[in-house]
Formats: sequence, C-alpha cells, structure tokens
Amino acid sequence: QVQLVESGGGLVQPGGSLRLSCAASGRIFSIYGMGWYRQAPGKQRELVAVSTSGGSANYADSVKGRFTISRDNAKRTVYLQMNSLNPEDTAVYYCNAGAQSKSIGPVQSFWGQGTQVTVSS
Repeated sequence: QVQLVESGGGLVQPGGSLRLSCAASGRIFSIYGMGWYRQAPGKQRELVAVSTSGGSANYADSVKGRFTISRDNAKRTVYLQMNSLNPEDTAVYYCNAGAQSKSIGPVQSFWGQGTQVTVSS
C-alpha cells in the first residue's frame, strides 16, 4: 500500500502564505499524478491543483496566480505553495496520488489524512 502524509497546515492571517508538503511512502513501484484537493465545511471536495508525472500543472480558477504546485520525484513529495491567502481558502487540504504498488498492478488513487488550513484575522 501507499501512504501519503501531509504537513504544513495551520492558521494564517489574510494575505499570508503557507507551504504544504505531502510525502509518499510504502510499497511504490511508480507514482503518476499528484495533487491537492480541499474541502470546506458544508461543501464538496474540490480540486485545487494537480501535477502530472510529465511535469505539467493545472489549477482551479480560484487559486490561479496565487498557488503553485511542485514536486520532487526523487523524494516522492509534492508541495503546494499558497500565497495571498484569503478566508475563502479555509478548508481541509488533502493530498492525492495515482500510483502503482507493483509493476503489473493497477494504478490506484491514494489519499492523505488531510491538513487544516485556516485563514483568519
């Protein structure tokens, strides 16, 4: 199995910045897309940003120009740099990865446990 562990969440004032990290470990043959989702209270989980194994990135319109996703394939880690945060960014942020545990196995979707980001003065 693949485990994803997030870190870096917390409380920040409007206009501030945070950097989230997500490290993959366990039985991993290959990791493909890695990304970040978020879920605010009373709302559905939504895509924030995704990084493909080829290095391209896609963002939700609401975070374009403010958030940057990056990854270190050697460390099996994906990052989310969040700048100019506003209260609407308050949510639990989840890491997601598509990965194979063995060479002939299927690509499966794995989730982290989530990390809380609160933007408030």
